[in-house]
Amino acid sequence: MSCEINHCATKYLANGLNELKPLAVCSSSQDSTAEKKGSGWFVSAFLVVNSTLGAGLLNFPMAYHQAGGVLAAVIVQSVLMVFVVIGIFIMSYCSDTKGSNTYQDVVLSICGPKAQLACAISIAISCFYTCVTYLILISDQWELIFLNVSYDHYCYSNPFYMSRAFITSVTSIAFILPLCFPKRIDFLNYVSIVGVIGILYVVGLINIKYFLPHDNQGIIATRPHSLIDVFLVVPQICFSYECHVSMIPIYSCMAKRNMREFSKTVTLAMILCVLIYTVTATLGYLQFGETITNDILLSFNPTADVMVAVVLVAVKTYTTYPVFCFLGKSAFDTVWGMCWKMSPEEILHREKTRRVITTLVWFTLTLLLSIFIPNIGVAIEIIGAFDAVFIFVFPGLCLLKTMQNRIETGEKQPKTVHVLKGIAIAFLIVGVFIFGLTLSQSIMKDIRGVKRDSSIFTCR
Repeated sequence: MSCEINHCATKYLANGLNELKPLAVCSSSQDSTAEKKGSGWFVSAFLVVNSTLGAGLLNFPMAYHQAGGVLAAVIVQSVLMVFVVIGIFIMSYCSDTKGSNTYQDVVLSICGPKAQLACAISIAISCFYTCVTYLILISDQWELIFLNVSYDHYCYSNPFYMSRAFITSVTSIAFILPLCFPKRIDFLNYVSIVGVIGILYVVGLINIKYFLPHDNQGIIATRPHSLIDVFLVVPQICFSYECHVSMIPIYSCMAKRNMREFSKTVTLAMILCVLIYTVTATLGYLQFGETITNDILLSFNPTADVMVAVVLVAVKTYTTYPVFCFLGKSAFDTVWGMCWKMSPEEILHREKTRRVITTLVWFTLTLLLSIFIPNIGVAIEIIGAFDAVFIFVFPGLCLLKTMQNRIETGEKQPKTVHVLKGIAIAFLIVGVFIFGLTLSQSIMKDIRGVKRDSSIFTCR
């Protein structure tokens, strides 16, 4: 992998697997005064919020419905947030022990190359299905545009040029594919501000509309149908709160890199994220009840204010897909190089040819899947399963290995070390359980058949 690819991969991996956000990552060489200075805990908190809030917000109200209502979903979310926060501190602590500046570096330095390979594979799969999710979102936004511009023609004439498959394919080839070939993706840095504005606008739109006159269009669930349904919200929570990949670079760039300062960052960031996700999901679900769609924008009457959100989300999606394509290909290069035991020189050889072929295959497969997958909920469930690996499994492995290394020194260790080893084992057990359960639930749901999103405003 070239230095340029490594630079960009590190830079954008620091932005997590939810959104594209501009973020300067510190380097060990400290090339500039700005890099030496670093960021304060308050600024770092908003970098975390920026990297955490993402497209998962659109699917969060549906997750509340599937979990059996607001109360059940909030309880599960509260329990998982404990693990999310502890996982962040585990990876930060482990990064301090080895002086690592990225998530993958922590895994490599503590658990070895095999764990790094597993980490790279997980990142590649997560990025792949995130790309699928964004293409499905593009289809949803175009449907809302057609419903608003020409409802009768779109619904009753069914022209081929307005079909989801056609419009998604044509616009993606025109606007996304060319952006996926470059060796660097720095040029997308400033366009990402549109994504931030879009998400904040959607938050405001959903919350404001709840307090405006509206009809309750469906039954509000107050309890889950079965205990297993409670876990249906887990993939969504993992997808939405997975910021662990971005946390390590943010932590490494802080002016005062210590756990005390970082605890302020994590506390403020998590409070803001929980408030935004919980309030938006609650008010969004209470507006529509059982008629809620996987993409909540499809539930609203396509009025002018909703169309503004649609346009912002569409622009964000077109410009964010290339980033995840880039990250996925970078992770794939890591896997490819490790599997074939290639030297840096061998990896550089025919890099351009490999990059073009990988891009075409990646784009084609994600496009085909987006056409056949009926809604973003299906893709998010798969992503959430693999995000659970970043939240639970790798932090558990890193902590377990760190504590075990201390125990094997033969020196007498404080009880804290054994307690932390127990916590690490608990993380591994919970992580494997959540990964297996959520992935199997997703597969079983797909086998039974999943319907495409539809509301009272979509074509019948």
